This record gives sequence, structure tokens and C-alpha cells, in this order.
Amino acid sequence: MDIAWPLPFTKMSGAGNDFIVIDHRRLLIPPGEQSELAQRICRRMFSVGADGLILLEDSAVADFSWRFYNADGSVAEMCGNGARCAARFAYVKGLAGARMSFETLAGIIEAEISSDDSVRLRMTAPFDFRTKLSVMLGGRERLLSFVNSGVPHAVLFVDAAEDVPLKEWGQIIRFHPLFQPAGTNVNFVKKIADNTILVRTYERGVEDETMACGTGAVASALFAALAGLVQSPVAIRTSGGDRLTIFFDLQEGPLADNVFLQGPARIIYEGSLTAEALL
Repeated sequence: MDIAWPLPFTKMSGAGNDFIVIDHRRLLIPPGEQSELAQRICRRMFSVGADGLILLEDSAVADFSWRFYNADGSVAEMCGNGARCAARFAYVKGLAGARMSFETLAGIIEAEISSDDSVRLRMTAPFDFRTKLSVMLGGRERLLSFVNSGVPHAVLFVDAAEDVPLKEWGQIIRFHPLFQPAGTNVNFVKKIADNTILVRTYERGVEDETMACGTGAVASALFAALAGLVQSPVAIRTSGGDRLTIFFDLQEGPLADNVFLQGPARIIYEGSLTAEALL
């Protein structure tokens, strides 16, 4: 690969969703090699290991822009947990102030550093709400909901989220004809307390459960509110045990305005990648 080694990076975690973040304002990685680099360095045990790679670059219309790659090298339009990590990285590194905006493929995201490790994001408006989508799971028909909350998300309410065969059902829904050609992320949701839901997410591009998903938390909170189970602000308990908070205004349609996602964005360590990280 035509990369200037060593390559400085920061490992970050957003509620258990982990990322490799690189200041890429000085272009260090040729565009044609970025996808393969993401695949190689996101491998666990053989390289750094992460759910995704985030490259921060200059922008003409915001404080910065980002390129986001899933662990399989595919490009994602948006990632809520990754966006919080990108915002905190930008603040700590002096790329932006405590209030900032940045470009994603889903649109301009606004962010605010709310404490030492917590970031509040103003999300793009969710769209393409769909309900009563029938899928066969576990030998019977089940009804899903769907919305694009920055990326596509299916939501299924279950009685025992902890016991769901998540990878099996997640793959069936993720590749179901209803959601092609892009596919979808999949959220299994259960109300566990007043205004609190448990969300387990099968993520497209990771092709497995992740410990949290910000855009999935948004989608789940919206459909839980539409079902009358909760109201804004909604507390999300993630698979990793962290807490996310979702704020929103619901209108008929359904439509959702003023959607905010708040949660932790922690710096785990910093280092330099060598070419051996690709082996």
C-alpha cells in the first residue's frame, strides 16, 4: 500500500462501538486504498481491531468532513456512535470548538461536547418510515418496522431480547428482499423500565452484533414512542451495558424533528500503525 508509515491513530469507543480515528486533513491514505486498509486494520486479534475506521478531512462548508468505513471495508452514510467519537476527537485535537458541524454522506451533523466524555448530536431527520413488514422468523410471521435514521434500520419488538438468536435472525432480515439492494441494520427491542428500552443491534458491514448502535437507538426509540411504550427523552440500554439518550419531537405522518443522540465517546489509546498491521 502507498501509505506513509507510521500512521498515527486514536482508538475510541462510543458505548462499546469501537473505532480507529485518523486525522486525515493531510491526505495520508490514497482513496483507492482506504477500503482495504479498513478491512485489514479492523481485524480483531490480527491488527488493531474495531467496528469501523473514521478519517477526518477538511470541509468547505463545515468544521470538517469524515469518511466512514465499516469493518468489512464498506462505506456507511452515518454512524451515531462513530459521529460522537469523531466530534470528541475533533474537539480534543483542536479541529473544532465545543459546538461544531461536520459533513457525512447522510448530511451535515451538528455536535456539542457536553462533558468530559459525553457528546450530544443533532441527527439528520429520519425518513422512509414503514410499518407492518412481514418476515418469517423462528417458524412464524413477525411484523417489523423500518426507518432510515441516517442509515437503514429495521426494528422488531420482542418479549426476551436477551434470548433472541440475534445473528441468525439478523442475517435473515439484513438480506431480506424487503430491504434490498442496500440491506438494513436490525434492532431487537424490549421495554425494561419506564421510558427505558433495551436494544440489541445486528450491524450491516460488521455482520454481527455490536455493543451499541447510535442510529439504531434512534430508530428503536422512535418506534417505541409510536407504539406508546415511551416518550422523549428515551433511555437506551445497550448490549455493552452503557446508556444512550434519545430526544425527539414526533408528528403525524409519522415524522420526527429535533432528533438528538447523547452518550459517551471515550479515548482508549493512541498509537502509530506500522505496515505490519496489514499482515
